[in-house]
Amino acid sequence: MTSSESQEKSQEPTTVPSSSTSEASQPQDVQPKAKVSSSDMEFYYKNLLPFRYVFQWLNHSPKPSTDFTMREFAYEFQSGAYRRYNSFDSLEDFKESIVKNNPSRFEVGAVYEINPRDRKSVPKSKMKPMEKELAFDIDLTDYDDVRTCCSKTAICTKCWKFITIATKIMDVALREDFGFEHIIWVFSGRRGAHCWVSDKRARQLNESQRRSVIEYMDVLKNKGTKRLNLRRPFHPHVQRSIDLLKAEFLDIILNEQDPWADDQAAFTALLKFPLEPLNKKLKEYWIENPGRSSLDKWSDINKICTDLSLQKYDLLAVNETKEELILEATYPRLDVEVTRQMNHLLKSPFCIHPGTGNVCVPFDSKNVFDPTKAPNLHQLQNEIIGWKGDNEVNDINRTSLKPYVESFGKYVTNLLKSEKNGKREREDESLEF
Repeated sequence: MTSSESQEKSQEPTTVPSSSTSEASQPQDVQPKAKVSSSDMEFYYKNLLPFRYVFQWLNHSPKPSTDFTMREFAYEFQSGAYRRYNSFDSLEDFKESIVKNNPSRFEVGAVYEINPRDRKSVPKSKMKPMEKELAFDIDLTDYDDVRTCCSKTAICTKCWKFITIATKIMDVALREDFGFEHIIWVFSGRRGAHCWVSDKRARQLNESQRRSVIEYMDVLKNKGTKRLNLRRPFHPHVQRSIDLLKAEFLDIILNEQDPWADDQAAFTALLKFPLEPLNKKLKEYWIENPGRSSLDKWSDINKICTDLSLQKYDLLAVNETKEELILEATYPRLDVEVTRQMNHLLKSPFCIHPGTGNVCVPFDSKNVFDPTKAPNLHQLQNEIIGWKGDNEVNDINRTSLKPYVESFGKYVTNLLKSEKNGKREREDESLEF
């Protein structure tokens, strides 16, 4: 065990800055609680952020390598200032710089051919990103046309279900269709989720290859047009997604969001159906029977189809349109540039969201994650103050942050094992004649 590791594992309990404790409270939602001060952030960096795991996650080894030392980091400060092209020589250098500069958050960038801090001494053409985790970003504001419970920056457990289903669809595609293994999902701290893929194959993708990946995943690229115009029969990924989304659509969209309770919104949805007699009959029925829910109106489509004795071809067109409506409402809505651009930076796991004070914790896409119960900085400070157990226990283990750090640690351990095995295989291959 290194001296720094020993220090992290046995750190003495510390005093929480008094400036924040009077405002601290157990969070019940993901909206702002109390303002996060500079002293709050300093406390968090000194005592709670798991620097070693973040370092190993980005370094892919316990000892410093170019995967870390040639990587760009960016700082955002409470003043609004933004400083790019920071780089670090070691775990100790990394932690010392974060604590000293005390940013409101820090972001992770690509590994460069030239050390980022030396960029001014070389031509711009030399500053080429060589590797970077494959990343995805989902933001609930992109669902404002279908979520009725919240809008803009506000979220609740109802609309978080859009994120839940999105992570399931993407996780399956990344593992089964692309063969990636080292995938972690991270709460953005307010209204979204970030996905990081750390497989070596993923990190080595160039921008053209990343564009191909995001085009494969971005089924809604034609969203906003009258029809999605997806090729039939569906690609296996799209069909698998449809099969998963159909049941979720009834719960997430029709029951909880009820977006077509408003007749005008329902009339707009009808424009996507290609049969004028069906559209006319449904519109008349809804005008004559006001107050029908979205679930009722969805069932009305089948009822009116039966009443009209539609031909098989017309029924097929109706069902295809319904499938497209399901995709439009519930399929993952992705920020394409976050995935495509290698020089795009993304907030690190375990950062504090400056607007809410929430910790950007990792979560398992296979299990239910409740963003309203994610650890909050002021909550963590109160947990440390109220600790009644063994004084030898370090600060992380005194708080609700502990299971998230442990989960991330297991993920990092598996990643490092894979990297070590891959390196051994490459060395063995180089010895073959």
